[in-house]
Amino acid sequence: MTAPPAAPVPSEKGAEVGRRIGVGLMYGLWRPRVLGAWRVPATGPVIYAVNHAHNIDGPMVMGVAPRPTHFLIKKEAFVGPLGRFLTGIGQLKVDRHSTDRAAIGQALGVLADGGVLGIFPEGTRGEGDFASLRAGLAYFAVRSGAPIVPVAVLGSTDRPGRLIKALPPLRSRVDVVFGDPFDAGDGSGRRTRKALDEATERIQKQLTAHLENARRLTGR
Repeated sequence: MTAPPAAPVPSEKGAEVGRRIGVGLMYGLWRPRVLGAWRVPATGPVIYAVNHAHNIDGPMVMGVAPRPTHFLIKKEAFVGPLGRFLTGIGQLKVDRHSTDRAAIGQALGVLADGGVLGIFPEGTRGEGDFASLRAGLAYFAVRSGAPIVPVAVLGSTDRPGRLIKALPPLRSRVDVVFGDPFDAGDGSGRRTRKALDEATERIQKQLTAHLENARRLTGR
């Protein structure tokens, strides 16, 4: 039997369309305050590690980030017209409950092409405090050699909106703070289980420190 063909790597052009749509929506509905965007490398592969406390966190980062972003998004979101739209704007469908080789290949392809991969390292929406990280972020960072840029989204869960309870109040301020890029690996190039566990520990320390700094910086 022949192996199934690899899933195509999404184009940066589609992600740029998504970024432009995000700019209009995020700045039209809320008042984003973006800090540290200049820290994002202008070229080459980058991984955004984003805390995840609210459904708008991903679209918010897509809209305010300086470069078009390909997010790994749970496959449950890819239903009907929304699924076709997400695929069209370069987002990656991932099965969180199995080793999704197609999604892994696409994500590594994005980084190999010098693009930006967005990851919620906690794996699912929660407190957004980076307290529990999955190993996927370390794998992509060590395998690709791409630097990680920590991203803290603050204010999306402060209070529910009056018109739509599931969204932050319209025209409320949401802070997005980009941190300094860092390498997850130890420089040895090792990709063993031990190396990935050590990388995950390093990543967690960096992300936690960035979140604490972002809270001090924004007063949240």
